Amino acid sequence: MTQIRRLGRGMTITFIVLMLALAATCAWLGTWQMHRLAEKEALIAAVAARLDATPIPVPPSADWSALDLEALNFQPVSMTGSFRYNQTVTVFTSLANANGPASGPGYWVVTPFVLAEGGTVFVNRGFIPEEFQEAAVTDGDNAETQVTISGLLRPGEKAGFMTPGPNTSDRIEWVRDPERLAAMVDPALTPVAPFYVDLSAGAPGELPQAGETVVEFPNNHLGYAYTWYGFAIVAVVMLGYWVWRERANRKD
Repeated sequence: MTQIRRLGRGMTITFIVLMLALAATCAWLGTWQMHRLAEKEALIAAVAARLDATPIPVPPSADWSALDLEALNFQPVSMTGSFRYNQTVTVFTSLANANGPASGPGYWVVTPFVLAEGGTVFVNRGFIPEEFQEAAVTDGDNAETQVTISGLLRPGEKAGFMTPGPNTSDRIEWVRDPERLAAMVDPALTPVAPFYVDLSAGAPGELPQAGETVVEFPNNHLGYAYTWYGFAIVAVVMLGYWVWRERANRKD
């Protein structure tokens, strides 16, 4: 009988410890989500201020290996050089909530831009509907006219597990990843920047339709925090009810 009581007491203590640990863990996760909320709000504010800033010169190729790309994300930049139109690659997309008249399934038109001081930056010249894909990769010569352009610096997109390989014959890619894009153009264009630039909007109705950068940061951290705090409260309430019921049963 004594051993049974000891076993019951041990199970009771174990259950209480586990429930308190569960409540503490949920409370910690809620607090962590609140910290993430503060970080995300700071990021959104920083990007909003950055979007209206005066363009800075694009980082030179000598600095590319050490760049903090997240700190430069959505930074307006300007650069001087020349397009290599005959090296254009199209990246499949489906454009919704477009700023211009073209939207739906189509392609980003991404063209190497050779900087005057050396190195190549891929420039997303904008969106085209599906039916213009072939023309985008076959039209244009290799003229080396120097121009100065501006746009938003973006870190390269990473391919996911299910991302198909490139369609080299039709010059179609699925992500704006400079490393993958570089494999589809003339090797003489190296070094290639680890970022790309979204070109600023052009004339209304012009194709490619530039100025379609999506500035969006999912921010569900407050809801997640409330959920975790709710779980913590439920765990404590359940534990309190269980303890009360156990004491009531022992009195009986």
